Amino acid sequence: MEDGTKTLPKGTCSLCIRDLRKSFADVRAVDGIDLEVRAGECFGLLGPNGAGKTTTIEICEGLTTADSGTVELLGLAWQSNSEELRQRIGVQLQETQFPDKLTAEEVLRLFRSFYRHGLTVDEAIGIAQLEEKRKARVGGLSGGQKQRLAMATALVGDPELLFLDEPTTGLDPQARRHLWDLVEDLKRGGRTIILTTHYMEEAERLCDRVAVMDHGKVIALGTPKELIASLGGEDIVEFAISSSDPRVQESVHAVAAGAVAEIPGVNSHRVDKSLHQLSVSELHTTVPKIFAALREQGLHLSEFRTHSASLEDVFVHLTGRNLRDE
Repeated sequence: MEDGTKTLPKGTCSLCIRDLRKSFADVRAVDGIDLEVRAGECFGLLGPNGAGKTTTIEICEGLTTADSGTVELLGLAWQSNSEELRQRIGVQLQETQFPDKLTAEEVLRLFRSFYRHGLTVDEAIGIAQLEEKRKARVGGLSGGQKQRLAMATALVGDPELLFLDEPTTGLDPQARRHLWDLVEDLKRGGRTIILTTHYMEEAERLCDRVAVMDHGKVIALGTPKELIASLGGEDIVEFAISSSDPRVQESVHAVAAGAVAEIPGVNSHRVDKSLHQLSVSELHTTVPKIFAALREQGLHLSEFRTHSASLEDVFVHLTGRNLRDE
């Protein structure tokens, strides 16, 4: 920090949440969350829309008041240290609206004026890779450029703790990867980053640890590798059974489930919308056994595919539904 403020030692708690709760009418958005984010790590808060991610982050950012529980950021609380916290954190909201007639440089000069110390406008433009667009009006920027500008406004105060709330939602794949590169640069600079996303690939690439949320609760916590390993298998097998008579579909699925249940190497099995999903180990030996077991029951495949286990599969295993299901 330019004012000489020392960042917290790496590994200490930058964000500490205890028994956090928040309801809106009859909806319990946050239901007793406990979390600790260590200084210097990129921590991912994952889950589908409506899981409680954004409400949790808005409470941490001081934008929403919790019903109960405590939140400490950098050892401080909003109730007694709000001015200091505003100088030491950076926030990129899920959606940021800037005046269309201002240039990117003018937006950053405005945001820089809010902080006693921080980056220069030129430094913020350089970090966000907006040099060629510094004189361009906001209304003429692409979606990815607007997101990079929002990132630059979050960084212009040189924050110790940075909140990124679904920063790549709605971006095309190229723009998303540009933002990923920027976040990785910030990680290398030693900043503590809180990232909310419903893109599991994003979390696997960027986050040191992740918490999976659903219905206002944390249902899993660990490194991406630890959570994937919790499935008990390194690969996922998916298949569908063909049947010309929809009246026997349920019995067909039951026969298929029974056929694969006892195969060595099959660690878990579920059926989602007629698609069988298996977590397996030793793919090269397990797949032939699956084929043989289904053939013995006279079942015919209409689909069959495999892929390496991912955080998406962890979410399906924990909740029984896909991440983007309504």
